Amino acid sequence: MLSHCKPAVILMCVIGLSGCTSAPDISHSTLSSLEGFSDQKTGRARFKAKRDVSSLNEVKRIYLHPAKLTTGEHTRYVLTDKEKRVVLGEIEAQLCFELSERYEIMTTQTESDAEIHSAVTWFEPTGAAASGVAAVAGQFIPGPIGLRLPGSLGGLGAEAEMIRDDQQVAAIIWARRAQTVGTDTPSLSRLGDALQFAEPFADEAARIMSPEPAPAKRTYSRDTDPCLKHGSRVDAGGIAARIVTGLYAPTDRDADSEP
Repeated sequence: MLSHCKPAVILMCVIGLSGCTSAPDISHSTLSSLEGFSDQKTGRARFKAKRDVSSLNEVKRIYLHPAKLTTGEHTRYVLTDKEKRVVLGEIEAQLCFELSERYEIMTTQTESDAEIHSAVTWFEPTGAAASGVAAVAGQFIPGPIGLRLPGSLGGLGAEAEMIRDDQQVAAIIWARRAQTVGTDTPSLSRLGDALQFAEPFADEAARIMSPEPAPAKRTYSRDTDPCLKHGSRVDAGGIAARIVTGLYAPTDRDADSEP
């Protein structure tokens, strides 16, 4: 019984299993060009990126294309139509939230200086049953560090590029898998980890696509927010559920965007 286990014993057991977790894959891409990329790592994510600062400094207005789900021999996912919509919608939302702080978001391509293309390249489902066990075990571990069982570890691979005058001026290929020990919150949803990782992906993509020096952060009211169709910029419901249950609870952004 977990109630009779000491926190240190639980922690050491999970750490012993963590070696079975494979590294996320960033070797495959559908971007328009793969020249000039450099391997990078930040936190628990791996990525390749490139940026042309002089070209970025000339961009003021951007157009965001809908995110796509790549297909081919290297894809690893079985998603329902609704799951595809939810994952792609979260990628689009987070990219809009982050890039709108740096650029003016246009509603048509002809009005923009550059266009953003994005795609989900791989998806690893979150194991619901093991996540529930991990949430219970996490109650016995003090502090912000949580536990995840190997069978619960999901992941996300995504990519994005900025195209200006038919030239790639910034791009990123990014991937992250949940870790057995860390701050990745377990979820009872198959999409839990992928949806949580959409935000750090968008953070990194926006950083790569930012001019230098970085412009003053743009702020919006509800009436002027160009990303309003994606719902709230703060997932208050998901945060509350996480505090109470120790589990990440994804929400449907389509419902949030209704007036």
